[in-house]
Amino acid sequence: MEFTASQIASFIDGKIIGDENALITGVSPIESGETGHLSFIAQDRFTHYLDSSKCSVIIVSEDLLTKDYYNPTIISVKDAYLSFQVLMNLYQEMQGRKEGIENGSSIHDTAIIGDKVYIGAFTYVSEKAKIGEGSQIYPQVYIGKGVKIGKNCKIDSGARIYDYCIVGDNCVIHSNTVIGGDGFGFQPTQEGFKKIPQLGNVIIEDDVEIGSNCSIDRATIGSTVIGKGTKIDNLIQIAHNVKIGKNNVIAAQAGIAGSTTIGDWNQIGGQVGIVGHIKIGNQVKIQAQSGVNSSVNDRETLYGSPAISYNDYLRNYIHFRNFTEIVNRINNLENNSKDKTNE
Repeated sequence: MEFTASQIASFIDGKIIGDENALITGVSPIESGETGHLSFIAQDRFTHYLDSSKCSVIIVSEDLLTKDYYNPTIISVKDAYLSFQVLMNLYQEMQGRKEGIENGSSIHDTAIIGDKVYIGAFTYVSEKAKIGEGSQIYPQVYIGKGVKIGKNCKIDSGARIYDYCIVGDNCVIHSNTVIGGDGFGFQPTQEGFKKIPQLGNVIIEDDVEIGSNCSIDRATIGSTVIGKGTKIDNLIQIAHNVKIGKNNVIAAQAGIAGSTTIGDWNQIGGQVGIVGHIKIGNQVKIQAQSGVNSSVNDRETLYGSPAISYNDYLRNYIHFRNFTEIVNRINNLENNSKDKTNE
């Protein structure tokens, strides 16, 4: 697709500085711009590209502009980052959604398929499954018995959604993620570990996005729940009976053990480990690679393993970095004290 600077500005309520007819045929990162491409600048540290970028048009936050002329054409907006997101969403919508059922897919006679749904080749839809209007199910997806998928969802190739799990509206599940695999439940006996049947399901509420290669286990009984608006990165394990609230973000390689409850608006960093059967409050920040082994109150910031208050960790870490010097000073003081005693 081709757009002029004027057309782009009209989409985001921007003010043009330069050639309103500058033609855009693609997008680039600001560091590697190309002629005919669009980019954006939302931080002061990138403003030097305003005079050197090869991009034909750059969207810039208005508070970063210091003069009236720049080498490329500028579209001035209040927030360049948000405006660029608006454009990407519009572009995605313009690409259109697929519709119809491709050859090679298998859909049980009792499954209910909504209007304007796309089901890719070699996808399997089990009995009594339900797929809502406008959802996109890409090739080689497995949808188990009684699964319910809401409206306008996107399930990428290779994802697996096991029996009786529920996915809300406007959800995205990326490739090779498994929803509703058995929880890790085993009872020790004299003969060894005996498997405990996992009879629950997973409920994913509206507007959730789950990255690739994640595992979200079904509950032993009841439901594992992922709350509305929560965003889950790639390579994450969420165990059985975990309850995650609304609008959380969880970065890659985090692991949450069984029956833990997490509140709303939390930020959980990469490689964080959280033990089972604890409660984490609201608006908590857990720094990357932290290990959380006890319940956490609202609005705490944690770091370390086991995790402690972020500020306490930083203060203690200063001492840790100087630990050898501190030990040597203590030894010197003790030696001096012994010398004086011997005198």
